[in-house]
Amino acid sequence: MFGRLGRTVVRHPWWTIVAWLVAAVAIIAFSPKISEITKSDQGSFLPGTYESVQAIDVAKKAYPERDENTQIALVVVKRSDGGPLTQADSAKVGQVAQGLKSRHIKTVTNVQTGPQVVAPNKSVQLINVTMQGKSQDDQALTDAVRDIRKELPGQIQGAGLTTLVGGDVAGFADNEDSFNRALEIVGISTFILIIGLILLIFRAPLAALLPILVIGIVLQVSTALVALAGKTFGFNVDQDLQTIVLIVLFGIGSDYILFLLFRYRERLRAGDDKKTAMIVAVERVGEVIASAAGAVIVAFLVLLLASFGGFGSLGPALAISVGVMLVTALTLIPAIISLLGTAVFWPSKAWKRKPKATIPARLGRMVGRRPGIVVLVTGGLMLILAAGTLSFKADYDFNAGFPQNTESAKATKQMQQGFPAGLLTPTEVYLQTTGGRPLSKDQVATFTAAVKNAPGVGSAQPVQDPSQDPSVARVDLALKSNPVSNEAISLVRGPLRDAVHQAAPPGTKALVGGNTAIFADINSANNRDLSVILPVAAVLIALILGLLLRSLVAPLYLVAAVLLGFAATIGSAVYVYMDALDKPGITFQLPIIMYLFVLAIGTDYNILMIARLREEAKEGHEPREAAALAVEHGAPTVAAAGLILAGTFAVLMLAPVLFLKELGFGVAIGIMLSAFVMSAFLVPALTALIGHKAWWPGHGDRPTARGGTGELAPGRPEPARRG
Repeated sequence: MFGRLGRTVVRHPWWTIVAWLVAAVAIIAFSPKISEITKSDQGSFLPGTYESVQAIDVAKKAYPERDENTQIALVVVKRSDGGPLTQADSAKVGQVAQGLKSRHIKTVTNVQTGPQVVAPNKSVQLINVTMQGKSQDDQALTDAVRDIRKELPGQIQGAGLTTLVGGDVAGFADNEDSFNRALEIVGISTFILIIGLILLIFRAPLAALLPILVIGIVLQVSTALVALAGKTFGFNVDQDLQTIVLIVLFGIGSDYILFLLFRYRERLRAGDDKKTAMIVAVERVGEVIASAAGAVIVAFLVLLLASFGGFGSLGPALAISVGVMLVTALTLIPAIISLLGTAVFWPSKAWKRKPKATIPARLGRMVGRRPGIVVLVTGGLMLILAAGTLSFKADYDFNAGFPQNTESAKATKQMQQGFPAGLLTPTEVYLQTTGGRPLSKDQVATFTAAVKNAPGVGSAQPVQDPSQDPSVARVDLALKSNPVSNEAISLVRGPLRDAVHQAAPPGTKALVGGNTAIFADINSANNRDLSVILPVAAVLIALILGLLLRSLVAPLYLVAAVLLGFAATIGSAVYVYMDALDKPGITFQLPIIMYLFVLAIGTDYNILMIARLREEAKEGHEPREAAALAVEHGAPTVAAAGLILAGTFAVLMLAPVLFLKELGFGVAIGIMLSAFVMSAFLVPALTALIGHKAWWPGHGDRPTARGGTGELAPGRPEPARRG
């Protein structure tokens, strides 16, 4: 099949290119924008069975003015000399609040302060600024925070007071530059790494520019198709999707292009003309690319089983993107290269010369001669790293990972001198009658008094805004501990929820909501999702490998190797960040990101290596010799692809944000382990040890006298067949 596809594309390159471009223009022109299906609210991705989501539904009906477009900034006021606030100071703070309100700053809908927001120890007083905006990254909100900061110095001049603006919106405004700088670093480094490494490998500018140009177009087509699918089938995607799709496409796109270029150069060196070389390259590598893409697509689609919609929506979006890249790799790229011919390697002449004694050849001989030692060393290393997963803890505190010298970070520290740590992000409790009868003031007062003494609660305050539903009241709990710490999340998921439920008066029920409750439910959803996704993906990937290799044995140890690599990656992050750097946990998103990039994309390298092993066996080589040759010819491709993807992520470690540092380290080390340990050593060494039984019950390693084009391999006698 791939031979016929290769001949069609190579013989009609212009028709292939024109057809592809026409389809791309039509898709981009007639599809909706990705922003039309994008959501930023994490709680919106949880199913309705979780309590925090049920609390959101109650809140929307009872407090419609507190909708998802309401954002809060806090002005923290204290005396310049550090002393306690006086009545005169509080009166001045009230004047400042009125002054801000009178400025009619865009997006600001209300400014409030009063005795209720004076700290019990009189160290600070708060001014609540309510703003209207879709999300914290709304540019209008960022501008409003900056306008407030400009106004405040004039308002407090000569009063002996200092002000700092904090809260989530202010935090985003302060850290926006950090994020933008990090994204710029990633974008620039991606281009430099891809162009630089391919230039180093092939010493050819056209070969280096090919991935950048082609994948850039594929990104536009993929995004348009994802938006179209989202509109058609009614699913939303997280705001981080485009960044993830970008990295996935450059990762697998570079892999597939390198797979073709390395095999194309190999066939040219063997004496094929430029068209025959590309036909054979598509025939030999096409099955590998299709199988690798199939495994990645299946792994991504398994995310549909996730109960957390933020992960579930990634599945179809990434599967569509990989599908587009697969079609591109087997049609557009071979068509372009067949037109360029040997000019794709210009001005270098190295493609004409076969390397002599190379490092891959020496490594291959080592694997072939000492497979048992290689398995013990590499397998032992992976097991030691994987043991780190036993200590893994998820961390949800994004703010702690940002620079702590910003105004919003200083505001938080000052506020915590007088208020519980959870005041900025209160745990919202909704008390509701079970029969629809109105709640009495006594019921609310009794409930508030009870939950004030619940585990971990620093204060409890009924919300003064009238409820549109008389059967519902809201009580805000300020936790003593950081509301996004593991301690707080465990507290809300267990003891606090139990205490709140028990405190509900007869004839009522209580629902625990708010950000901490959402993260607690996300934690539960993540644990459930990984326990379902990993085994299902492993089984499906094993089936794809079984179809590719016509074997039951090889897929078993290949999937086991991939899962071991996944565990070793998580363990490595634990050793570095939790043990060496004494962090409280690893960002909660890391396991699923490792799933995307290490388990799914890392499978590409194993498939390439095992397919090359089978090919060398079919050429008549015994298992150990086949392993040596597979490493010699396959390791450079895997190394180049792994370096590009790992290097792109490693640059994230330069970002001033802990989440990005952990992400960069995790993916980089995971890809390096997949490419340089699993694929280059462990998989070929295991296959060499198992020998012919690796292909049982089929005969995947049975020698064949025919080359990839259907003709007798030149100068090669027909080898004897094994039973």
